[in-house]
Amino acid sequence: MTDEQWGLVEPLLSPAAVGAKGGRRETHPRRRIVNAIFYVVRTGFSWRQLPKDFAPWPTVYWYFTW
Repeated sequence: MTDEQWGLVEPLLSPAAVGAKGGRRETHPRRRIVNAIFYVVRTGFSWRQLPKDFAPWPTVYWYFTW
């Protein structure tokens, strides 16, 4: 995903729930998560076949289903 494309997508994502009442700090950058989701959708691979370059597949799948 190019910087220009990310600039269009990033504002559409909900903010991270970090703080006194929120959850813990995000371990993986959102851009890597979105790139991984696009990779699975584009290639048709299963979630478990996601390359190690991306975040772990359970994390990516959680964001996809959330």
